[in-house]
Amino acid sequence: MPALLDRNAKAYPKKAAYREKEFGIWQSWTWAETREEIRMLALGLLDLGVQRGDFIAIIGANRPHLYWSIVAAQMIGAVPVPLYADSAADEMAYVLDHCGARFVIAEDQEQVDKISDIRAQLGALEEVIYLDPKGMRKYDHSHLHDFVGIQTRGNAARGTLLVELERRQGDITYDDICVMLYTSGTTGKPKGVVLSNRNIIETSKNSSDFDNLGPGDEVLAYLPMAWVGDFIFSIGQAYWTGFCVNCPESETTLITDLREIGPTYYFAPPRVFETQLTNVMIRMEDAGRLKKKLFDHFMGLARRVGGDILDGKPVGVLDRLRYRLGSVLIYGPLKDTLGLGRVRVGYTAGEAIGPEIFDFYRSLGINLKQLYGQTEASVFITQQPDGQVRSDTVGVASPGVEIRIGDSGEVYYRGPGVFEYYYKNAESTASTKDAEGWVATGDAGFIEEETGHLRIIDRAKDVGKMADGRLFAPKYVENKLKFYPNILEAVVFGNGRDCCTAFINIDLNAVGNWAERRNIAYSSYQELAGHPQVLDAIQGHVEAINASIAEDEMLSGCQIHRFLILHKELDADDGEMTRTRKVRRRIIEEKYKDLIQALYSDAQQVSTRTEVTYEDGRKGHIAATLVLRDAAVTTPAQPRVAAE
Repeated sequence: MPALLDRNAKAYPKKAAYREKEFGIWQSWTWAETREEIRMLALGLLDLGVQRGDFIAIIGANRPHLYWSIVAAQMIGAVPVPLYADSAADEMAYVLDHCGARFVIAEDQEQVDKISDIRAQLGALEEVIYLDPKGMRKYDHSHLHDFVGIQTRGNAARGTLLVELERRQGDITYDDICVMLYTSGTTGKPKGVVLSNRNIIETSKNSSDFDNLGPGDEVLAYLPMAWVGDFIFSIGQAYWTGFCVNCPESETTLITDLREIGPTYYFAPPRVFETQLTNVMIRMEDAGRLKKKLFDHFMGLARRVGGDILDGKPVGVLDRLRYRLGSVLIYGPLKDTLGLGRVRVGYTAGEAIGPEIFDFYRSLGINLKQLYGQTEASVFITQQPDGQVRSDTVGVASPGVEIRIGDSGEVYYRGPGVFEYYYKNAESTASTKDAEGWVATGDAGFIEEETGHLRIIDRAKDVGKMADGRLFAPKYVENKLKFYPNILEAVVFGNGRDCCTAFINIDLNAVGNWAERRNIAYSSYQELAGHPQVLDAIQGHVEAINASIAEDEMLSGCQIHRFLILHKELDADDGEMTRTRKVRRRIIEEKYKDLIQALYSDAQQVSTRTEVTYEDGRKGHIAATLVLRDAAVTTPAQPRVAAE
């Protein structure tokens, strides 16, 4: 990465490398300015005593200075370890202790306070550097340093340390560690995934070439820096291609900042696309009759021909003209409102996206694709080529990647992005990656013979069988449910049982808006979740999904017979989800076993008491009586029998 930085500073010295919105104004740094900022920081870290091989933890939101910290650490032979900014202190303690971080670069007072709370547990930690000085004036600065102060210190020591800096950078090899990223820990403690320079650079090169990414592209960096996707997009591909990384001012201004930047290359997990669609539907519910009628008419046309037009397939002249009119009246303004008007390549990954949601965006003319990847693969295992984009597959093998399906149906891959090893975990490394470099994904799937596209069924450990032997694939059903704006999250149960049941989280924003239009009074999420009209609406969604599932002969047994609306949102702070918003099924099954037992009984309601974690870290309990609802199921269509 430091070598690519040097190349970009020479090739694109006046081109913007980073932008950040601060106090409502976009600040820019060119590639030449970025190189100077990073070198000053690297010199400051040398002066602070950073040794080759030291681990430097980086904690905070997406800020150019924190991205610079990653490359500065690499420049002097240290290993950057980004952490999730919203992690609780005890979660940080595990990672910092596990990697033995000697140095921490933190964004602000909040992150410094977390480190202070756990410092006694961190025997290796020596120095902490903070970026934002607000609130830090009266802190003990004996082992606490201002980011700008470290840069100033480095610049002052340039005469004595520049030779050492250049020697350190010159010693970096293609097989040295580039970064260590921790998994989200869906089933246990997070694992430190060691990725080499070869892993990151080869993957960045291949994936950039696949989509023709270049220095003229723009990306918005808003996803957690600890996530491998953000590292590839905002560091790997950015440094390989020389495109610009834009950092929003805050989470609350994200949509405004997205509209202002208008990225050409965009990534979002399914939850972001689901939320955007929910907001669109809420706005249209409040729109006037004419506007709503126009929207429904042209969206009907878009669903029918939009995807074909995007893929260059034959479409009638009249439909093309009508679609063009729709672009002027509906699709164009809607894309601009979403901030996606300039997107040339868009991706979603992390978990499966609902086909209806995926098709909605493509129908607008947004070139949204799915990719399949893992931290252990440096993201990319498969990608969807232009003209071959479908909602039911994740595409073909990425350049340089090989894929095979094991005897049990599990997906395996190998390629240039395959991780080196799990840090301090030789046993897990051996069970995940074999001697020939094949990695077990833990996902069940198959490759279509005609197209070569990979189809993922579900997590291998989650796929099971109903009591009568029919296939059980919970994620398939959950994604269908989450297409509805009213449903934020769903967890389906049924493995080894006679029928499927579900927990559902309502979307407070969408359902609240719906309730207000119907003059339904409520004072809390819990009260709204238990309202009879809300239960009726969710039951309608469940029964519609059941009818859809019944059409799939292989998965028709996954129809939901009973459900309840949870009295609280599933939360990462309560251990129910990972920091990347993946459901921790085993924890939920254990924590809410009383509710699951009630769903498989004849009870019509159940009382429960649940421990929760408040924003300030305190623990408490909430009690509720939940209503259990039966949902109508649809008899599967009988397969046709060929005439004898």
